[in-house]
Amino acid sequence: MAEPRLRLLTLADRPAWAALRLALWPNHSVTELGDELPEMLDGDFAGIGCFDGDRLVGFAEVAVRSYGNGCEFAPAPWLEAVFVLPAYRRQGIGRQLVAAVEAWARARGFVELGSDAEFDNLTSRLSHALWGFTETGRTVLFRKALK
Repeated sequence: MAEPRLRLLTLADRPAWAALRLALWPNHSVTELGDELPEMLDGDFAGIGCFDGDRLVGFAEVAVRSYGNGCEFAPAPWLEAVFVLPAYRRQGIGRQLVAAVEAWARARGFVELGSDAEFDNLTSRLSHALWGFTETGRTVLFRKALK
């Protein structure tokens, strides 16, 4: 791969971006994942893409939440997603995407960045540690059906 190029994603990137979002969230439709991008981009949100030439090979998404579990300040920028195509992993792209998200947050005056991972997603948890995140807590969710 040539030197990866990172930049903010726009609606012009929607088809490729939605396809990568589908790879991350396969229980949705590519249409649904693409259709929500215009509204998201109108808010306090950014998508950052990593390109190999013209090909989108990874992305990160960040949104400002009114509150972030584990964060000391509110509102809090939140790393909503990071995804890199399998053939491009273990090359530092995830780290570069997270660094770009950090720069986006710092430019807006934030001093911390929150994120989360599913408890059983060890790869994500280890990646967060490598990216410099500190675990702030664990939560187990419960549900009881009321018949």
